[in-house]
Formats: sequence, C-alpha cells, structure tokens
Amino acid sequence: MIAAVALSAVAISQWSQITGLVFGAERPVLVQALVTGVLIGGVLGLVSMGLTLIFGVLHIVNFAQGALITLGMYTSYVLVNTTGIDVYVSLPITAALLFAVGAVTQRVLLNPVMGRPIEAGLLVTLGLSIVIENALRLGFGSTPRSINVEHLYRPVDLGIVEIGVPIRILGSVILLPQLIAFVGSLALAALLFVLLRRTRLGIAVRSVSDNAVGASLVGIDVNRIYMLTFGIGCACAGAAGALILPFQSLDPSTGTPLGIIAFVVVVLGGLGSVPGALLGGLLVGLTQEVGGAVFPDQNKLLPVFIVFLVVLFLRPQGLLGQEPD
Repeated sequence: MIAAVALSAVAISQWSQITGLVFGAERPVLVQALVTGVLIGGVLGLVSMGLTLIFGVLHIVNFAQGALITLGMYTSYVLVNTTGIDVYVSLPITAALLFAVGAVTQRVLLNPVMGRPIEAGLLVTLGLSIVIENALRLGFGSTPRSINVEHLYRPVDLGIVEIGVPIRILGSVILLPQLIAFVGSLALAALLFVLLRRTRLGIAVRSVSDNAVGASLVGIDVNRIYMLTFGIGCACAGAAGALILPFQSLDPSTGTPLGIIAFVVVVLGGLGSVPGALLGGLLVGLTQEVGGAVFPDQNKLLPVFIVFLVVLFLRPQGLLGQEPD
C-alpha cells in the first residue's frame, strides 16, 4: 500500500514530463531510452545468467562476478593490444581463460566450503573480488584505458547494401558496438540454454541443482559438476566483458557496478532461473533508461529499485522463480 501511494505521488509530480515524452516534442528521447534500455538489458542478462547459474547449482552467492567482468575486459584488452586481433575474435579466448580461472577457483577455494552456510561462500568470493581488483590495479594502474574501435564507427558494406553507422531507427541512434553486444548476448544466452536443456552435461547440471545427493547416487560426479558450473558462470562474465569493452572505458573497478546490478537482476528474475535472468536484465535495462528520461535529475537506479521492491512485494520468488516447497 505504501509503495502504491508513493508511486502514485511520483507519477503525479512528473505528469508533465511523462506526457511530454509520450505525446510531445520529447518523444524521441523516450524512443532512444527504450532502444538503449533493450540493448543494455541484453548484456545485463548475460552477466546475470552466470551469476544465477552458480547460485542455482552451487548455492553460492558469487560476489566476485563484477571483478570477473573486469578481468575479462582486461584479458581482451591485452589480447587486442599484444596480438592485434579484433576484440570480437578475442571473445572466445577470453571466455575460455575465464572458464579456466573459474574452474580452478572452485576446486581450490570454494570446494572446501561447499555444504557450509551461505555466508562462507559469500566471504570467499568477496575476498576473491578484492584480490582481483587490487591485482589489476597493481598490474595496470588506475588510469582508464580503452581500445581502438574506429572501424566500428564507419559504414558497413555488405555488398548488396551499405549500413550507415551509427544506425538510426525511429529517430533513435544505435551504436554498432552496443548492437553487437546485444546480439552477441542473446546468441550466448541461446547457447547456454541449449547446453542446459539438450546435452548430457546440462542434464547433469540440472540434476545436481535439484538434488545433489540423489545425483551422486546415480553416478554423477557432483564435485566435477560444481567445478564446470562455476567455470561456465565465470565464462559468461568474461564474454560479457569482451562485448562491453568496445564502448566502455576500462579501469580496475569498471565491473563493480555491473556486478551489483546483476544481483538485482537475478533476484528480480528469480534465483536459479536462467531465462529469468535474461528477462530481469531486459526489465532492469528498460527501467533505468526510461526512468532516467522521466526523472532526469535523479540517479537512473532509483526507478530500478522501486520496481525491484514492487516485484518482491507482489512475487517474492521473482518473475520466473519457483516458490519454495
């Protein structure tokens, strides 16, 4: 009731701004916010998928997800600047390296705390986050860095048709790196979905998630599944970092805000639900961009947390989460 009254009061106070965005001369601002929100939401969904997968299987809150995104960005940065390869060519290499980092981390640091209260895993991953950030700061300094992506801001010649850059749709401007990040995130999300639903590994992962003891009784190596799952979650963070790098400046704390937003996305979509993470990412992306247009003088995360609280009040298990037994 209090939330409903507060939302009504906010809507009334911003009524002129809302009508101007929907019906007035500021409509292009709303269209741009919707387009940008969808593009950002796809990447947030990819980041959150790895986080929710780790929680759903290992029952560990991975507080290092933001630092792992940063590590993925620096990995791609080094590959691009030392070998000269395209940033998108570096993506599978970065994802593979982050998978290895995740697998080793789970085996060495997290395996000893499996089965203990959730706070144990949270503290381990929080410590890992601090170590990664400070190691990057020691190795690269705090100066923001970026890669040269001038070729992504030139017209794209496909032979039959030439696509102008930036792309303009209904008055909105779409930068090619953001569009590639969105399409790449959806493609990787589809690949992860197929992996979990159509492969023997995916069946094993879902079995361990549902009942680890029962899975071990039918011959599934539960510790191996834990290691592979954490590796896949870290690979998602690395892939997201490579996709974000072309339009995001890089410093050792770049991934921290994304990691925090990912927690909101995961809870909003439903803990342990991979499709829910994608849906939650799109909802958060749209909410923060449209909210930023409606409340230009406020932090973009304000409407996100308002929606977050409303959803939790109406559906505590999240949009696609399952009610506890």
